[in-house]
Amino acid sequence: MDGFADLRAEVLAANLALPAHGLVTLTWGNASGIDRERGVIAIKPSGVGYDTLSAGDLVIVDLTGRVLEGARRPSTDTPTHLALYRAFPEIGGVVHTHSTWATVWAQAGEEIPLLGTTHADLSAHPIPVTRPLTVAEVAGDYEAATGTALTETIATVGPAALPCALVRGHAPFCWGDRVGAAVEHAVALEQVAQMALFTRLLSDGMPPALEEHVRVKHHTRKHGPAAYYGQG
Repeated sequence: MDGFADLRAEVLAANLALPAHGLVTLTWGNASGIDRERGVIAIKPSGVGYDTLSAGDLVIVDLTGRVLEGARRPSTDTPTHLALYRAFPEIGGVVHTHSTWATVWAQAGEEIPLLGTTHADLSAHPIPVTRPLTVAEVAGDYEAATGTALTETIATVGPAALPCALVRGHAPFCWGDRVGAAVEHAVALEQVAQMALFTRLLSDGMPPALEEHVRVKHHTRKHGPAAYYGQG
């Protein structure tokens, strides 16, 4: 266990942040992080409560899903996480929740429109929803197929420009260059999802998208080589 102590500590902190931010109910969610040099992932075990979760409970797997360390079964969503790690080397952490407002959009099968600067700070694009899975995909390796649908959706713009997406009928997945960043994206996504729904209700229909020049300004001041938000 000592050989993965730093990774375990980082991933444990990310998992414990999910209930602290009100993003999970019961055991509905998980976070993972990857050590790219060693090709190993630490992920929450399946069905274990956050109130008792410890670093030792985390399961260490390789990129094929083979368990290297841990007495518990890894999250049932592990194949989805692995699909994202294999497809996008820049991803360092993945978070999955069933947070209320983002899940509402996923269940509606609708992308979250880019209506304001809060959304633009998170992503310069609407938050997309994946395609429906086929009967064969659901009957087969369901969680891996979910990962395939996510990677197809992300591939259009890349995981840096699009830090989260909605799995149709299911819930959101978020990612980042580290697992802590993935948690931050999950927090921001939940706020953006709530704001978008309330904005639609207040507008009695679909309000216009944020003007492109404002969208670009807000996104680029926080992301990319011209960013100047924060302390560098």
